[in-house]
Amino acid sequence: MQFNSLPAWLDWLEKNHPTEIDLGLERITRVAQRMDLLKPAAKIITVAGTNGKGSCVTATAALLNAAGYSVGVYTSPHLVHYNERIVVNGNVVADDEICSAFAAIFSACQQISADSPAPISLTYFEYGTLAALEIFRRQQVTAMVLEVGLGGRLDAINIIDADVAVITSIALDHTDWLGDNREAIGYEKAGIMRAGKPVVCADLSPPQSLLDHARNLSASLHLISRDFGYSVNDDSSWNWWNNHLQFSSQPLPQLPLPSLAAALQVMSILGLDLLTLDAFTRIAALRVPGRFQTLQWRERQVILDVAHNPAATAYLAERLEQVSAPGSTIHGIVAMMADKDRAQSLGNLKGLVSSWYVADLSPIPRAASVEQLRQNLVDLGVTVTFSGGVADCLQAAFNNSAPSDRILIFGSFYTVAAGLQALAGCAGQS
Repeated sequence: MQFNSLPAWLDWLEKNHPTEIDLGLERITRVAQRMDLLKPAAKIITVAGTNGKGSCVTATAALLNAAGYSVGVYTSPHLVHYNERIVVNGNVVADDEICSAFAAIFSACQQISADSPAPISLTYFEYGTLAALEIFRRQQVTAMVLEVGLGGRLDAINIIDADVAVITSIALDHTDWLGDNREAIGYEKAGIMRAGKPVVCADLSPPQSLLDHARNLSASLHLISRDFGYSVNDDSSWNWWNNHLQFSSQPLPQLPLPSLAAALQVMSILGLDLLTLDAFTRIAALRVPGRFQTLQWRERQVILDVAHNPAATAYLAERLEQVSAPGSTIHGIVAMMADKDRAQSLGNLKGLVSSWYVADLSPIPRAASVEQLRQNLVDLGVTVTFSGGVADCLQAAFNNSAPSDRILIFGSFYTVAAGLQALAGCAGQS
């Protein structure tokens, strides 16, 4: 099958498989074997975790690039353009490269189906994963940084053996798929570990299931606060250390420190000569779109954050408190998925957001309705100021705010993407 554009391919992929999520490695492994993708020549760093994955991936890739590696990065989901998911040496790949990879995957599926009694089909995410691996092979990258989409053990990324596995954090999210407690979720994320290989864990209190899995595999476990760690100084600098090195009074980054500390530990594992003062300067300058992203818009500061679970909104609340200005009001625009812990996620921000605007993400099937979100806020004793589309909420927040106020857009990747598009669409309006 051939489509003449990436949108056409993506439209087909959204309808191709019976379900959006279909955890398991059997189908994708068969296709990857046919395409000879299971044993990349590159160094593999796999990153799992409830929150902080994107920051860790970004920092790890930047440090590997600086050390001379050609780096392929695969992340999900994207914010605005699908191409954001597949990046080589800091550049998103072109539409035609992705289309060519999709065509190769489809051909492999057809070959397998012809040799077996039942046809094989892959999910949207599985196609994307194989496309990334195919593109990285074609471009002969020497390192891959792969972000787990959901969990770890049964995620499509886990068909590839990691040279270094990273687990950034473990909290309650995707409980319908991963379990309703940290022990169950920790076990799923520990599935990216490999026997005898190093594992970096940036969770301050890792569940016993993760520790047990590492021990059973004889994996070399590097725990934050035991084998590496960080501290923050009064002068807005930070220190990083491990059992071999210590760097003090470095520029304080914008990204979450546990994720950056883990990325630095990965560099240490790969070779101590990769860690220099220049590495700390590089990561201090890093930004990840949609992670406490700040923009100036029509005399207002707008903050965009994809925080969509209680642990993430708790961290968002900490960041907001750190940058709060006397007399400044926060106008919060929120839309979330229906399967998230909306009550706790919103409750973490109740004392910081003064005016609430509930955004409508329909027709996205998983999105919580305006009525559901409004009820969540009412249950918290909060009055909703306005509801409507994200762009309408943004305009209402502008109308109700002063130049010293801030506008916060958060709740999911869809919300932030719509916010970015709204900001771009009305940038020239007065």
